[in-house]
Amino acid sequence: MKKKIIAAFAAAAVLLTAGCGGSETAQTTAAVQENQPAQTTTAPVNDTDDNDAADSEEEYNTEEEIDDVERSVSGFALSVKGSDGKMKISRAAKKSTSMGDADTWTIFIYLCGTDLESGQASATEDIVQMTEAQENENVRFVFQTGGTEQWQNEIISTDACERYVVENGNITLVDSAPLTNMGDPSTLEGFLDWGVQNYPAEKMGFIFWDHGGGSITGACVDELNEGDTLYLSEMNTAFSKVYENMTDKFEFIGFDCCLMGTAETANVLSTYARYFYGSQETEPGTGWDYTAIGNFLAEDPSVDGAALGKVVADSFYDECALLEQENECTFTIIDCEKFDDFAVVFNDYAKELYEAAGSGLAGIVRGVNKADNFGGNDKSEGFTNMVDIGGIVNNCAAYADGSAVLAALDDCIVYNRNGSLHTGASGLSVYYPLQVEGSEELKTFGGICISPYYLSLVDMIAKGYTGNGYDNQVFFTEDGDWSNEDCDCESYDDSYFDNESYGESGESSLITFAEKPGFNDEDYYGFVLDENGLNYTADVSAMILMDLGDGTLLVLGETYDVYTDWDNGYFSDNFDGKWLSLPDGSLLSMYIVEAGDDSTVYTSPIELNGKRTNLRIVQSGDSVKIEGAWDGIDENGMAAREVRKLKAGDKIAPIYYILGDDDSDSTYTADAYEWADGDNVIYAQLPNGDYYYAFSIDDVYGDYYLTDPVVFTVSDDGISFSELE
Repeated sequence: MKKKIIAAFAAAAVLLTAGCGGSETAQTTAAVQENQPAQTTTAPVNDTDDNDAADSEEEYNTEEEIDDVERSVSGFALSVKGSDGKMKISRAAKKSTSMGDADTWTIFIYLCGTDLESGQASATEDIVQMTEAQENENVRFVFQTGGTEQWQNEIISTDACERYVVENGNITLVDSAPLTNMGDPSTLEGFLDWGVQNYPAEKMGFIFWDHGGGSITGACVDELNEGDTLYLSEMNTAFSKVYENMTDKFEFIGFDCCLMGTAETANVLSTYARYFYGSQETEPGTGWDYTAIGNFLAEDPSVDGAALGKVVADSFYDECALLEQENECTFTIIDCEKFDDFAVVFNDYAKELYEAAGSGLAGIVRGVNKADNFGGNDKSEGFTNMVDIGGIVNNCAAYADGSAVLAALDDCIVYNRNGSLHTGASGLSVYYPLQVEGSEELKTFGGICISPYYLSLVDMIAKGYTGNGYDNQVFFTEDGDWSNEDCDCESYDDSYFDNESYGESGESSLITFAEKPGFNDEDYYGFVLDENGLNYTADVSAMILMDLGDGTLLVLGETYDVYTDWDNGYFSDNFDGKWLSLPDGSLLSMYIVEAGDDSTVYTSPIELNGKRTNLRIVQSGDSVKIEGAWDGIDENGMAAREVRKLKAGDKIAPIYYILGDDDSDSTYTADAYEWADGDNVIYAQLPNGDYYYAFSIDDVYGDYYLTDPVVFTVSDDGISFSELE
């Protein structure tokens, strides 16, 4: 692969004309001078008389357009008046005076390389794809580099901030200066401003390229600057400043990053673009197909962002298929002109759902927990807390009418492509606290949420409020008004966001029983919740444990092989005794990632060649298939993109959590197994012996109740349960 990359760059012309800091010094390398004369590709910005458009703004609601609104300092403003609770949205005015010649395209890429480049040359491979696209002088890619410890080619400097143009198969260096932090909004602003001034086009697209973590952590990790990232608020700051001097919107803004297909992201960027592209789920390291993008535009540069978006989505799906990861693929194209209609009705829905939570909170939480979620969201892989909006609405239909939300969401989606594990994904995710640690995450959400009523529901759940008099007035003025511009969540008393006093104890006092866990007359192990316990229960699963031999209990994992009767509060064991193991019989610790109609995705914590990671496994009936090793969510909240295929010689050591240890993250690592060609994991009956089974009953606030374990014995005659002696 590296030889191919170097060969592709070797044919490219390299020209240096100006520094990232604005220097006009021109330098051309001698090697390039021998192949091609130095030239400047900078184009002037078109003049325009449309000054009024730059100084006005539009406001939307469900009934009328409101004039004479003060310009939002952030480019847009959301507000709710206490009298009716209706959402009103004002945005900087739509702009439509072209900045370039007809049928021209410039696609800007904020290429933050991180470990995707230093570890596996993913950015370099995408640059090569750009150079391999069909030639057309009306189409060009313009990208800025940075954020990585090492570029895996002989052209791009690791020690400088560089900007390149790819046009007609040639790559040209046009800008260089000392490194800057790619996680700093001023760096983004500088690239945006420089780009639209020097390479305007009739249609301009902008792509964030790197890791993504969803609405809370944003995207683009600079591994040279302590993992600094661009938050949504910082993206908005950069775009709003540059947009003031533009005469047209971007045709699209998209993310070649994981998990950024969210309502919060679409809301921020709808001011500045006609279309928004993003994936709800994680993306493989290969990301988008830039050759397909370039070819499509070269064949017909007159196309719009909707038509291009379909090509981006379909070619991305094909890239995933080459890696056998298409089943988890998601990709959505949003018409930003229609997003505000969705946001208005979502706020109406959130108000109704919040008001229903006073008596129906447990049912709402159960509904949300059953919705599709993205990026793992389990103990082994970490939590992104990104949940499908359509899933929430459909599963909470008994508590609020979401038909208008679903209709508006469907109307603003131009196109989306989902794999078999996400067939029901609606196209956009929203933040929901599946698990929260500390208050900073909730403070961040308070600044980017699209509804104060949804914020109130999230706040109520996240901080473990158990009373009936929850008060959300901290989010509103004395008159009952709310505005995102006045929503300074950093100034709120920590008690409104602090959930640190309510964590995972395994002994939730909210879980109460009419009949305590035990055996019934038919020897089924089960329990019956009383009315209070049922009202506070969000989910019931079972934990399977085994004894290490010295009394230390290891958690084999979780199973939903539980009989459930939510109407009567009755739950009992329904375990068939089957489990996953390595070829040598070493049992894997299993946690459910997602369940589709025909298959279930599990994750198993392992050491792979001495490094902590997770094994992703897909089970369909008795058939199992290993997707590969995935590192999960890192300390910056970013999702790993690379799913590494196992190869002969890999050493795999199962990792198990230890039950009852004072350190909840204490683990035991088994001996390693050396993988061989043709190997696969085994899904079969557990080896004969004694194991332990305990119910894990989740309450609606993130704590749980773990019942005392009972013994189940696997023998040639089947499975039998008995009391623990």
